[in-house]
Amino acid sequence: MIDTIIFDLGAVLIDWNPHYMYRTLFTDEQEMKDFLATVCTPDWNEEQDAGRPLREGTDILVAQYPQHEAYIRAFYDRWEEMLGEPFHDTVELFRRLKISGKYKIYALTNWSAETFPVALARYDFLSWFDGIVVSGVEKMRKPAPEFYQILLDRYHVDPQNALFIDDNYRNIVAAEKAGIKSIHFTSAGQLEKELEGLKLL
Repeated sequence: MIDTIIFDLGAVLIDWNPHYMYRTLFTDEQEMKDFLATVCTPDWNEEQDAGRPLREGTDILVAQYPQHEAYIRAFYDRWEEMLGEPFHDTVELFRRLKISGKYKIYALTNWSAETFPVALARYDFLSWFDGIVVSGVEKMRKPAPEFYQILLDRYHVDPQNALFIDDNYRNIVAAEKAGIKSIHFTSAGQLEKELEGLKLL
């Protein structure tokens, strides 16, 4: 019986998108997309999510792409401008699960330890969680099996009684290998139907 629900944050509950900030710097949309695909890439950002200091990650790219220094430094200097609104429909599902009183609810997130306090101050609903495990603090990230195990051990969660929700399929695969039933999130409507199908709502 499921008594624990584990949420991912970005793209599930929180809208984070570098485009929001970089559109103020680039006049050409394709040029912006090319920059984010080849310079400030998701893989590079994930190294900071895994604990690499923001300054170190920035300096590495500046050394590789000195012609883009201003754009590179903007990534973390203006990082807060990449945060959008909460996904209100998903937050409402979270609220319904929380007020039912039936579940312990945790977050397992790939997020820099240096930027996560900004999110904590900005989104009140983050205080609803019974615990949050942040990759940058632990210096490891999804989909590493050890990262999931940190949450299971810290909060005494039986994986057979847990449900994990994430938008990234590779993270779903890793959770299921750890014995955690999972939902691959695509929309609040889809999540609501799946939760109802499992009789959790």
